Amino acid sequence: MAEAAPSIFAQMKHVESREVADAVALSALLDDDPQPFVVRGLVKDWPLVTRGLNSAHEAREYLLERARPVPFTVTIGQPGRDGRLFYDDDFEMNFRTARGKLPDIFRGFDDNEGRSDAPAIYLTSVDMKLFFDGLVEDNLSPVDDRDPLHSIWIGTATRIAAHNDFPRNLACCAVGRRRFTIFPPEQFENLYVGPLENTPAGRAVSMVDFHAPDFDAHPRFAEALRHAQVVELEPGDAVYIPSMWWHHVEGLDPFNVLVNYWWRDTPAFLGQPQEALNHAILAIRDLPREERNFWRKLFDHYVFENPAEVTDHIPEQARGILSPLTSRTAGQIRAFLLRTLNR
Repeated sequence: MAEAAPSIFAQMKHVESREVADAVALSALLDDDPQPFVVRGLVKDWPLVTRGLNSAHEAREYLLERARPVPFTVTIGQPGRDGRLFYDDDFEMNFRTARGKLPDIFRGFDDNEGRSDAPAIYLTSVDMKLFFDGLVEDNLSPVDDRDPLHSIWIGTATRIAAHNDFPRNLACCAVGRRRFTIFPPEQFENLYVGPLENTPAGRAVSMVDFHAPDFDAHPRFAEALRHAQVVELEPGDAVYIPSMWWHHVEGLDPFNVLVNYWWRDTPAFLGQPQEALNHAILAIRDLPREERNFWRKLFDHYVFENPAEVTDHIPEQARGILSPLTSRTAGQIRAFLLRTLNR
């Protein structure tokens, strides 16, 4: 994959490094530091990392030894796209998905290795506990105290457009090198975010090509770059990405493996904010301005401010969903929404 013009990355601030002695120290750092940070060598002792340092083929053999004999979903990009998994000119995806056993998929890696016209091949967000035996146990999570989702990403050299995620994220570079370009949440206005419902992988993405930014079409991207942070990870390094921070991710070598851990600090029974945004677009955005202003005040009152005055006049036993949510009252809201949306 061709390297990006260095100027866009050379001007960026580097993600700050932190040192941690053990998992306890890492946990304390995650609680105290609201900014992204990198920990060099955090998972350097993983067997997957050491096998990958020997060769890409040895890393694949290690994964094959532990893969379950079940179909995996694989993304296959179009040749000549420089590894960028994105939209085509008609705003369809410039890749397709297929399913197959991991030995067959890895044969595709072998067959395409070294070819200049090779397509991008990418297995995205594979649940390690469901698709592998012993992989989680052999390569211990540094954040198991947070009960995270364990995901592995396996691919050729790829470019994934800037996007954000609601959960917090610790991304561990296991094989190959990765570059993360990270922006604060509020920079969404300067990243030129694309469609909300037609997305490459479920999250809206920046329309800016970081390897060839068009400042005529995207002039505010220059302001986003003033807030950007960049880090290049070697095998064994890890980067922490707080909730809702935008990140552009590149696999820089012909074969790359990333393991990431997602977790949220709020109870799992709470809903996804993106779903509320979609519902608000459906129900509120196209109302007359006066009505939208009224609903903005209601949202401030019940959601964003939620002062004591919301419930002080209601007996405690009668407050229902206006009280702090529990799994029971969250379930009541979910059931109510399902009934009303299916009418």
